Amino acid sequence: MSWIWLIPIVAAFAGFSLVLRTWLETGPQITITFESADGLETGKTQIRYKEVNIGTVNKIRLSEDRSKVIVTADITKDASSLAREGTNFWVVRPRLGLSGVSGLGTLLSGAYIGTDAKEGAPESLGATKTEFVGLETPPEVTYDRPGKRFTLSSRDLGSLDVGSPVYYRRIQVGRVIGYQLDDSGRTVNVQIFVDAPNDKFVTTDTRFWNASGVDFSVNAEGFKVSTQSLLSVAIGGVAFESVEENAQPAQANKKFDLFATETAAKAKPDGEVFPIRMRYDQSIRGLAVGAPIDFNGITLGSVSGITLDFDNKTKRFFAIVDADLFPQRLGGVYERMRAMAEREDAEAGGGLPGDRLLRAMVDNGLRAQLRTSNLLTGQLYVVLGVFPGTKPVEYKSTNPMSIPTVPGSLDQLQQQITNIVDKIEKIPFDKIGEELRSTLASTSRVMNRLDKQVAPEATAVLKEARKSLGDLSRLMSPDSSIPINTEKAMQELTRAARSLRNLSDYLQANPESLIRGRGEDDIPGAGRVRN
Repeated sequence: MSWIWLIPIVAAFAGFSLVLRTWLETGPQITITFESADGLETGKTQIRYKEVNIGTVNKIRLSEDRSKVIVTADITKDASSLAREGTNFWVVRPRLGLSGVSGLGTLLSGAYIGTDAKEGAPESLGATKTEFVGLETPPEVTYDRPGKRFTLSSRDLGSLDVGSPVYYRRIQVGRVIGYQLDDSGRTVNVQIFVDAPNDKFVTTDTRFWNASGVDFSVNAEGFKVSTQSLLSVAIGGVAFESVEENAQPAQANKKFDLFATETAAKAKPDGEVFPIRMRYDQSIRGLAVGAPIDFNGITLGSVSGITLDFDNKTKRFFAIVDADLFPQRLGGVYERMRAMAEREDAEAGGGLPGDRLLRAMVDNGLRAQLRTSNLLTGQLYVVLGVFPGTKPVEYKSTNPMSIPTVPGSLDQLQQQITNIVDKIEKIPFDKIGEELRSTLASTSRVMNRLDKQVAPEATAVLKEARKSLGDLSRLMSPDSSIPINTEKAMQELTRAARSLRNLSDYLQANPESLIRGRGEDDIPGAGRVRN
């Protein structure tokens, strides 16, 4: 063989070694499905993990139904352990979200595919995987972030959203990272992440509540406004606090209830539910599900349902109001009442729990009444109380237990107004109007007669009276004879009265003079003189 054949042999060996090296250094090939290929370029877009380049996009194509974009990329050999179950991929581009602005560096370098994967030994990370569904938004919490995840169960999402803050003693310690409906569709499961080391404050008895918006309250101390922060007012938030000081830290992924308010979260457990039912024959406009049940100023429960029914006897519709009571809110009183009721039920041979006690309370006047809680909105609430003088009712054992009702004060006022209107309607205004017109006509005729006949005669009489008064005035003048003669007569009467008084004094002193006559007068210095 000529030495010239040595050159192609060496070239072939070099090429084979390069191919072998490339094959040994090349990692797995993966496919990632995205909604769109915005910002991605074949041969240029990198795949990064912790800002380290671990692969490059080599192909972009549409799916068969053209609804998705399938990106094919080669991963380096040293990053092949990332192609496993649980790894997330997303496109890093400039974004503005609740948690702030991210991806500003891509304005100059261009978009790239970010990677987040579980950490640990390869054998504990899960099965190998080459087909992934990319995230449209970056994950709120990456696997390498220290902290714990928890799930909160709520009736509705409210104003919460991904990125809403989580507060502990008004300090942000985490955020909402996701939410979805429960399998039953009746509740919403909200996922939150609490950063370390604050995750140790989430204990087994921690209470979570929705801290969104502003909480207004009016109590004996006045008007109070409470809120976590201005951020929670705008985008919502969650707050939590532990009830017991020595409770153990909660495990990750533990499920808690999310209360609507801080007051509801910190309230004592309500205990068993005591259902009742009430019937109202009047309008219940303003009463809604959730309206409180008040008993001597204590919120003993709330309205759980409102339905309509029809009474065949009266041919009228009526409202059925169901409510849930929580007797444990009465404290020690409930325990004594329960013990007494159980004892009486046992003596009576069984029956519904508390039936005998409720029967006794109804016999003593226990009734349910609707009252207005807000004059502006017209909202109603239910009051349970003893109303003396109420008519006795026949108590029937039912489940739920039935509580008799009495009309509210507003209904009584409306009934009184209705009665007054009925009485006014019975007044014969037409007949009264006709009689009034007749009376006015008669009065008009009388006035005309007075004006034409009586008035001239009255004028003449007044003239004669004026003339008589003038004559009388002249007679009573000081220089007339009547006053002078009257004065003389008065003087004579005075002298006569003086004489009579002297005679009376003499007879009182000398009564015998009526028989013997008047004796001689004593003259000083001359003895007795007989007349």
